Amino acid sequence: MVAPFPSKPSRSGTTRRGAVGLILGAPFIAGCAGSPFGGGEQPAGPPQQPSAVGSGQVKVGLLLPLSAAGNAGAAAQSMRNAAELALAEFQNPNIQLLIKDDGGTAQGAQQGAQQAVDEGAEIILGPLFAQSVPGAAQVARGRGIPVIAFSTDSSVAGRGVYLLSFLPESDVTRIVDYAVGTGKRSFAAYLPENAYGNVVEVAFKQAVARKGGRVVAFEKYGADRAQGSAAIVQALASADSLLLADDGDALTAVADSLASSGADLKRVQLLGTGLWDNPRVFANANLRGGLYAAPDPSGFRSFSSRYRAKYSGDPVRTATLAYDSVALVAALARTQGGQRFSPEVLTNPSGFAGIDGLFRFRSDGTNERGLAVMRVGPTGGAIAAGSPKSFGA
Repeated sequence: MVAPFPSKPSRSGTTRRGAVGLILGAPFIAGCAGSPFGGGEQPAGPPQQPSAVGSGQVKVGLLLPLSAAGNAGAAAQSMRNAAELALAEFQNPNIQLLIKDDGGTAQGAQQGAQQAVDEGAEIILGPLFAQSVPGAAQVARGRGIPVIAFSTDSSVAGRGVYLLSFLPESDVTRIVDYAVGTGKRSFAAYLPENAYGNVVEVAFKQAVARKGGRVVAFEKYGADRAQGSAAIVQALASADSLLLADDGDALTAVADSLASSGADLKRVQLLGTGLWDNPRVFANANLRGGLYAAPDPSGFRSFSSRYRAKYSGDPVRTATLAYDSVALVAALARTQGGQRFSPEVLTNPSGFAGIDGLFRFRSDGTNERGLAVMRVGPTGGAIAAGSPKSFGA
């Protein structure tokens, strides 16, 4: 039995019970969310010196692009802060974090992983970018230790390499399942002609077929959305739902293009992915009432409050990936003995529960998440259906 552990210590040093407990033998942990960091190598600044945090006996490598330029480096620092916050909130975990700067490059990730395993790491957390994962994985496999990476590119998952990110496949499965549950049967999709759109396409067609629905229209768009808009508008007459999967300005431009081409977007149920969680989406009248899959936002709000109190700034959305991974390995180190990071433990079918809801690793390295369904409103997303409390059979 895996014991529960705290999401936050009380002032007296005893455990607060609130968001902790057991789920079918798996620990409750706090925080998890993602952003599409699937991309390529980043320009690097001066490499940061490696450091160790914590004094426990179980050593854990943490690979982050701390010296990468721009947003990547800023995100990495926020994730490092979140990892240290997890250590502080866990109450004397028996782990030591070996923090390595991979510079946002494949070579840097391989070198960082090599340093970590040479120093005794039993598991590697990170890297963030898809292109950096294979090199780190090669090193880890050579020593027979697992990797929990943060990329959203499921193609880099595999034997001993698990992804603790929000994958588009989970979003699509959740939103299609919900739509079918409300009586929708005829689906259309209008997706970008890019890697994200390709992943969503496969997941969408599989989810609709699995639920006994029909894909009555499917189109993709590139830079010129007008031609695709006309085709999808014509086909919408036989659809009761329309999946759109893009973010920010791109999504609002697509919706506006469809409306200007004559689509009655109020007649069909608009469906989306977690990329819809964006102020530009909420401000667009054409998307009002649309539904999208995402974690319950209350978890991230709680995490952000604690992060701000410690670091006097806001965390990036991916910061909870680092928090969750550290909290998870700390819990497993405390409760699972010598088998703590074995495939059997990491792929527990009951999964783990974080601030953003349930998640579990599949044996192929991808993950499944228990997501809420959110409805687009003028001031943000409102919960239309809560996240599940346990995974079904």
